[in-house]
Amino acid sequence: MRPRVAMVLAVVAVLLGSAMLVPAAYARLSDDGGGGGGAAESVAVPEPTAPPPPTLAAGPVSVNFSGEFFSWALLDRQTGEIAGSKNMASTSSTESMIKAWIVSDYLRQLGDKEPSAELKKNASLAIRDSNDDATNRVYSAAGGSYRKSADGQPGPVVKRAISICGLTDTKRGNVAGYEGYWSFTRMSPRDAVRLGDCIADGKAAGPKWTKWVLEEMSKVRGSVKDQKAKSGGGRWGIVDGLPAAIKAQGPVSIKNGWTPLNYDGNWHVNCLAVTEKWSLAVMLRYPQKNGLAYGAKVCAGVATQLVTPQPGAALKVPQQPIGKL
Repeated sequence: MRPRVAMVLAVVAVLLGSAMLVPAAYARLSDDGGGGGGAAESVAVPEPTAPPPPTLAAGPVSVNFSGEFFSWALLDRQTGEIAGSKNMASTSSTESMIKAWIVSDYLRQLGDKEPSAELKKNASLAIRDSNDDATNRVYSAAGGSYRKSADGQPGPVVKRAISICGLTDTKRGNVAGYEGYWSFTRMSPRDAVRLGDCIADGKAAGPKWTKWVLEEMSKVRGSVKDQKAKSGGGRWGIVDGLPAAIKAQGPVSIKNGWTPLNYDGNWHVNCLAVTEKWSLAVMLRYPQKNGLAYGAKVCAGVATQLVTPQPGAALKVPQQPIGKL
């Protein structure tokens, strides 16, 4: 009888042990979120961060361009760094792009004084409508001269641009008979973005007139189709390549330059735009047969490619598991 009693006790012990293990296993399953209705394990998930507002930043630019000269430069106004094409120090004639400097140079010399109503109107027309006659009046008032200098150096207005804005590549025009003309001033994209920065930071026009100049530049009007003999529509190019999200951050101040020149058979087209964050310039020479709209589209294309983050770019958020069974 003793062996049987021992066997019975062993069986009872096994059954009791199994009964005790079931609740423990069930409790563990419930704690892990499985089947028992208990509270699931909580793991913190990081909140997605909003993407930074779009801006322009240095990056690769690929343009299907057919012409003699294509160059661009971008200045980061927070860091002062300049990026651009390999030939961004090469020069081309400024055409009307330099009008923003001519107006700024004249107004800075006035200090706190007001110009005459006529000259102030001319300063506005020089920028908004790229009016040549108005520009010539302001240029003369600023001390500009069309005379050929004995030393081959730029006239006083351009000399001041070089010294005040720290330009390194800018030179007097070199087309025979037109050397002293402001439109034939030779400037590089690298210097053009420095000029834009110089206007925006107040050195060009001075404390009283900087805001006025930038506002006039933001009100440039007219399309590539609005062209007259001595004035024309200049609201195209870089500004057309910017997304609405960049334009909404504040005014974009622009001044383009464009002329079909017969001495080389090319359009000379320049685009300059500046904001609180950056200054961008694109300079081109290409056959007249391609038309002004061609150059405007190239300028817009450069700006679009420099937008960062690119429109539609997905924001990558790290994924973490909520829990495990």
